[in-house]
Amino acid sequence: MNPWDYSIIVVEDEASEVLMLKRAFQQAGLKNPLQVFRDGQEVIDYLSQRGVGVGGPATDAPPGLMLLDLKMPRKTGFEVLEWLRHQPRLKRLVVVVMSNSLHLADISRAYELGCNSYLSKPANLDQFVEMARLINSYWLLLNVRPDL
Repeated sequence: MNPWDYSIIVVEDEASEVLMLKRAFQQAGLKNPLQVFRDGQEVIDYLSQRGVGVGGPATDAPPGLMLLDLKMPRKTGFEVLEWLRHQPRLKRLVVVVMSNSLHLADISRAYELGCNSYLSKPANLDQFVEMARLINSYWLLLNVRPDL
């Protein structure tokens, strides 16, 4: 599959952050469809029902990357990571945590639960665009992924 054939799952409860991320991905020229979920339970429900090979209502593209916030209602990003890494068909999905928390305990726990990368959320649109370009370059273009 081509890198743009995969969808990017965004799990973020702040609407303003989702809007900024969408704008950044558009300005960075990313072609991947975005699937947005407002909390951890919503994305777990979706992935449980759909499985890894099927996209959601907006796309048929399988997920190739998850951008995951940690502090969310219902189920946190930590709970999503823990659940995800116990799912045989999903445990290799690339997960990039994007958080405002720079607490060492949060960073360590995210890595212990299996995140592939931990990023501090950018402060403005220009920084979001640069981050989107880097995510695209590394995780979607350069990184060699196993079959999910």
